[in-house]
Amino acid sequence: MKLISNIFLTPINSIFKFANNTAQNINPWKNIVLLNSNIKGDVLSGIMVAIIALPLALAFGEISQLGPEAGIWSAIVGGIIGGLFGGCLVGVSGPTAPMASQIAAFMGAFIIGTTNQPDLVAAFSIIFLSGIILIIISMLRISRFIHYIPYSVVAGFMCGIGIIILLTQINPFLGLESQKNIHEVFINFRYTVQNINFEALYVAIPCLLILFSWNIFKSLFKSLINIPSPLAALILGTGIAYLMNLNIPYIGDKMNLGSNSNIFSIYLPDLSRISEFIVPALALAGLAIIDSLLSCKVADNLTGLRHNSDREAFGQGMANMAAGLFGGISTATATTQTVGNIEFGAKTPLSTIVKGLTLLGVLFGLGNFVSAIPNACLAAILFKLGVDILDYRIIPVLRKIPKSDLFIFIIVLFVTVYKNLMFAVAIGVAISMIKSLPDLISILKSKFNHKAISLVDMDFNLDKKQVEKLSSVKISFLQLHGPLFFGSTESMIKIYSNMKKYNVLIIDMSKVTMVDLSGLYALEDLIKNARLSKIEVFVSNTKNHVINIMNKIDFIKNIGKDSLQNSNKTIINKILKDKK
Repeated sequence: MKLISNIFLTPINSIFKFANNTAQNINPWKNIVLLNSNIKGDVLSGIMVAIIALPLALAFGEISQLGPEAGIWSAIVGGIIGGLFGGCLVGVSGPTAPMASQIAAFMGAFIIGTTNQPDLVAAFSIIFLSGIILIIISMLRISRFIHYIPYSVVAGFMCGIGIIILLTQINPFLGLESQKNIHEVFINFRYTVQNINFEALYVAIPCLLILFSWNIFKSLFKSLINIPSPLAALILGTGIAYLMNLNIPYIGDKMNLGSNSNIFSIYLPDLSRISEFIVPALALAGLAIIDSLLSCKVADNLTGLRHNSDREAFGQGMANMAAGLFGGISTATATTQTVGNIEFGAKTPLSTIVKGLTLLGVLFGLGNFVSAIPNACLAAILFKLGVDILDYRIIPVLRKIPKSDLFIFIIVLFVTVYKNLMFAVAIGVAISMIKSLPDLISILKSKFNHKAISLVDMDFNLDKKQVEKLSSVKISFLQLHGPLFFGSTESMIKIYSNMKKYNVLIIDMSKVTMVDLSGLYALEDLIKNARLSKIEVFVSNTKNHVINIMNKIDFIKNIGKDSLQNSNKTIINKILKDKK
């Protein structure tokens, strides 16, 4: 009877679990309740991000061959809908260079007759369909596998994006037309040097100086403490350009969104041609999920928070469906804008919603408020963002990290810069998996399992008096087993999250066989987050070869030398001594 009951109940429970997970992803309430917790900072950040996003959206619209309005609509729906439904609290959604380039690549196949005009219905139907695919991906709960990407891959991607931003802003910084890609930057570098618009430097250099020295100004003048440095740079740069009447490029030069253009249109998807659209839609969805979730991982590294990958996939699906309906290009979480959002003080999705609403206002006639901003001023802000996005956790220890991690980091960095991020991530993950194949197999076979254990299960005896003293302390043990690497960190984090409340956490590493960069950085983040919750953390029984790697990447320095102890008994004796 019990067997028959299980046969019927198991699929029913699975259906209820699936429905519950789906309902959590669909419900925007989790984001809405946070909107009033940082209103001033989020509104300011949203406006600043909108100003930065405007020229980028115009450019990406042109690159996609769907026009500048398509770029603006993508930024609008990405901001508003991505903010309501997304899984990264500080992520900013909108058009990105990879998404725009992907659309341009398949637009040649969708042309109306012999007119050489793009088939807009086909383009926006594909974008709408890619949104549906993203929603299906979120419901299948496969987006969370982004957390298994090795840290060396994420760090290479971050540094690669930072270098791309720095190189592509050289021309606007010098008062020239921006180049479309890195190859053009190098090919035309001689032309750039020979044709510098020196008037642009009157704006760019003071703005850059303000951005890098703003903390000094805030320490000298307390009234400036609530003003973000990019806002100060915008005011300074625009003021210099206006007062000196400089002949330099401005944002308004490309804002040809006249009243005669058909700004607002609805594009109903042509699902009768789904067989034509399914392959490019799958490609768009695949690129969107990688682009978005990597940006979310960057945000996680910068904020110490943890995004919900499945919810983020759902949010991007909703945003792309809306983009397809309103005539926008595909959206994804944009790394540059997300980093800017964090730097400008954003804490909740209100900032990205404000960004979308600001650009909606620009689209419907408020463009004069931003059209007078010089491109050189924006280039200075983006230049600072390019510097900030570089991974300063890994850069100081590059020469000391394991050679395999260094190799993966360099490969991903160069492929990100010279090819594209999708290819870079694929190569980085493939190399990591080949390198760690034996460890991955052992994990899949469940040969090693991290686990939470109690004080009574430890390998030493305590007398009754000692047990009584320790009962009020609430000690928990996290025992790590086998390889601590990118393939096992999620298990560690999950077990840690499900542990009962405690005041002291002892992480026993006696059974850890090997570590990599991802494993140690995940452990370091776990320790830092525990301490933020006022939990005392110790690491014990660490093997010498693991300690050597810890020293090389400054792990012991970052968690504190006293936190690393030889044995669990030493830690218990220390706690007992402190209780006297």
